[in-house]
Amino acid sequence: MITTLLKELREEHGLSQDATAKELGMSRPTYITLEQGKRDFTLSEAKHAAQLFGVSLEDLVRGKRVIKSSPRPKTHRRVDIRISVPQRHLKKFKQVLLYVLGKTAGKPNIGMTALYKLLYFIDFDYYEKYEEQLMGLTYMKNHHGPTPREFASVVDSMKIQGEIEELRSKYFKYDQKKFLPLKSPNLSLLSAQEIEMVDDVLARYGDKSAVELSALTHEDTPWAVAKEKEDLHYNHVFYRPDKLSVREYDPL
Repeated sequence: MITTLLKELREEHGLSQDATAKELGMSRPTYITLEQGKRDFTLSEAKHAAQLFGVSLEDLVRGKRVIKSSPRPKTHRRVDIRISVPQRHLKKFKQVLLYVLGKTAGKPNIGMTALYKLLYFIDFDYYEKYEEQLMGLTYMKNHHGPTPREFASVVDSMKIQGEIEELRSKYFKYDQKKFLPLKSPNLSLLSAQEIEMVDDVLARYGDKSAVELSALTHEDTPWAVAKEKEDLHYNHVFYRPDKLSVREYDPL
């Protein structure tokens, strides 16, 4: 039912009832009545909540998420393709974000746009190499490249909890939004393999500008084959151009 799904989605995103209410533009008592089933969503509230939690409006109203499969594309690479449904590991996302910010916060090129792209490469490179999801965020195609749908709600929650701080700065002529970590990441929640992938992505892309990173994501198959505002499919990493691939494939 919708009340069970609403609570489940909120907890998956690591949000308190107060933080969720603020995201939805309502008071905490009003939100609680929704979560308890004592009040129905208005259409605009339901659309906002579906966007916040990265689910379809239909699934939210139904109170049940439906897993949809996509047809298998042709490939010359020998790899077993599985239906990939993002498994959001938001506790890991918080720790990865704190770790990345700790490594890059002093770099003038790393604002929010560049950060989006680093998170994308961490998630999609890890999936290509190990066929497992690290953070499992849901990335939407927009003009500047992949955008993680969960970013705003999780970051707002972390700001409220005093874990990160948002700053405004200038990078050349551009206004830039940056984030500074106010605590150290809990690396016990990440495996050595996961940390290695984060370090590898930062080594390859951490010195690039947002424009350069956006251009690279535009060459990547998951972004290239998606429609505007559509979610990117993890399985499309198995058809990447060689320059972006991080996996050794068996020859034909």
